[in-house]
Amino acid sequence: MGRTMRWMLAIVMLAGLAGCQSSKMIRSEAMDHAPVPAPGKAMVVFLRAASRGGAIQASVYDTGAESDQFIGIISSKTKIAWQAAPGDHLFMVIGENADFMIAHLDAGKTYYALVSPRMGVWKARFSLLPIHSDASAKYNIQSADFREWMQATAWVSNTAESEQWFRENASSVREKKNDYLRKWNAADPIQREELTLNASDGT
Repeated sequence: MGRTMRWMLAIVMLAGLAGCQSSKMIRSEAMDHAPVPAPGKAMVVFLRAASRGGAIQASVYDTGAESDQFIGIISSKTKIAWQAAPGDHLFMVIGENADFMIAHLDAGKTYYALVSPRMGVWKARFSLLPIHSDASAKYNIQSADFREWMQATAWVSNTAESEQWFRENASSVREKKNDYLRKWNAADPIQREELTLNASDGT
C-alpha cells in the first residue's frame, strides 16, 4: 500500500471519531468530587473547553519509544484524568495531525493541559498546551479562564468501545506519530520549552 493511500485510510479512521462522544466515552457528570492522584502517581487532566471543531474528536496518549498508552478520546466540553508515573513524559494528541507536549511530573501532584483545536485541511488539528502555575503565563491555573474551563467541561472515562477503537487503530496511530515526531524532534528548543509542563506546575 502506498504512502498516499495509507494517509487516506488514516484520515478516514480518525474521522470515525467525529460525532457523539458518548458512543465511545462515558460521561461522569454525577461525580461528586474531582479525581485525585493515586498513591505514588501524578495526575494529568486533559481538558477541551473550546466548542470550535466540536463535531471532531481527538485521541490522547502517554507515548513512549516502545508503546503508546491510550488515555482516551476528548470531545468538546470534556476532560479526562490520567494517572501517570512520576518523571518525564511525552504526551501526544492526534486529530488530522499529531502534536506533542513534554511533562516533568512529581508524585502526588495534579497537572493540567489544554487540548486546543485549530482548522486543518481535512478537519480539525489539535495541540496540547501546558497550563502553568505561574500567573503571568498565557495559560495558567490561577486565571478566570481556567476556572471557566473546569466548570464548562464534564469528566469522561474510557469504555470497552473506546479501548477497542484503540486496539483496532493502534498501528495507524503509531504511523502518524512517527511521521510527526520527526518534525517535533527538529523543532526549535524554545518552541519545545513553551510546550513543556514543569514539575512546579503541579498543585
